[in-house]
Amino acid sequence: MRSIRVISFFLLSGFTAFAQKGHLDYYVSNAIANSPLIKDYGNQVRSNVFDSLLILAAYKPQFAGNGLASYAPVVKGWGYDAAITNRQNINALIGVTQQIPNKKNLKTQFENLQLQNQSLGNASKLTAQDLKRNIISQYITAYADLQQLNFNKEISKLLAKEEMILKKLTQGNVYKQVDYLTFLVTLQQQVLLIKQLSIQYKNDVATLNYLSGINDTAAVELQDPHITLNPLPGTGNSVFLKQFEIDSLKLNNSKALVDIAYSPKFNMFADAGYNSSLAIKPYENIGTSFGVNAVVPLYKGRQKKLEYSKIAIAEKTRGNNKAFFSSQYTQQVAQLYQQLNATEELISDINKQLKYTQSLIDVNGKLLESGEAKITDYILALNNYINAKNLIEQNTMSRLQIINQLNYWNQ
Repeated sequence: MRSIRVISFFLLSGFTAFAQKGHLDYYVSNAIANSPLIKDYGNQVRSNVFDSLLILAAYKPQFAGNGLASYAPVVKGWGYDAAITNRQNINALIGVTQQIPNKKNLKTQFENLQLQNQSLGNASKLTAQDLKRNIISQYITAYADLQQLNFNKEISKLLAKEEMILKKLTQGNVYKQVDYLTFLVTLQQQVLLIKQLSIQYKNDVATLNYLSGINDTAAVELQDPHITLNPLPGTGNSVFLKQFEIDSLKLNNSKALVDIAYSPKFNMFADAGYNSSLAIKPYENIGTSFGVNAVVPLYKGRQKKLEYSKIAIAEKTRGNNKAFFSSQYTQQVAQLYQQLNATEELISDINKQLKYTQSLIDVNGKLLESGEAKITDYILALNNYINAKNLIEQNTMSRLQIINQLNYWNQ
């Protein structure tokens, strides 16, 4: 019996040494900062800067060196026609070409990159929102473990105090030995429960660190998350619906890119150097040439119309997805608000019950100490109080989880 008290106080005092305090913002900020996916989105945006420079570079003069030396022999009258080959040919030229820029084409290509950046930025926000929701959910879970642990430690302290009184009363034959042993079993179960809750709390904090990308095994005392319900934005301002808007703009831009692919293209070219057949005065064959090259598509098997048809199908799919998401969004938010109201009402009802169970424990405790109450009645009252308190704690944490789900949609 003495060992039970020793174990009890050892557990109660041993777990109170925390290395540091943990705050919700710390875990959320680390999760976002350490996310490789968010970093990838940022790198893709930076990569698009170079894509825009590549577009501009394509419209700048392109220089190239070209060299050729050829000989077509004619043996006993057999060989290529000398009028075509000149028998021998040698050239060493420096050529320059430049695509004639089209402002509309340039604008369309830059708009395509801007829309890609908008899409990446929106995806980054959605990823951050997902991370935040998951981290807050795990934080609530771990914080609930801590609340349960602290509550059961208080119960164990109360039982340990009553055990000392009951031992003296049992020695004075006020209570039977079997009643005292029943009480000790309850105390021992409480001690084991504290150990179990301690392990669960450490495991859930380790999971929280893992999700946040934090490499730390020190004991942490999580602080109250202070989660409040934020007002939801209008559907037109929601980051979740923003992607459908961006997709619509991207499809319009795709049509413009199709137009570019089937539009006329003009290039200027020039070259200078040595180009000779070595037939007549080869030393005078140094010169230059220049001109304009035009490519005007006339007919490509109705490819342009087919491209338009594909884009039209994609737009229809986008519209269907948006309508379905909007419906699901409205339904889910309404359901979450309904759950929140029901949970808050339940918490209020349990709090009323808790007052009665608390009073019953106080009365039974005083009667127990004076030897006027049955130990079994005290244990029953205590169990009712513990069950009511645990029920409040569970629903309080459920309420925070529901608020977390609602806040997920408020970006």
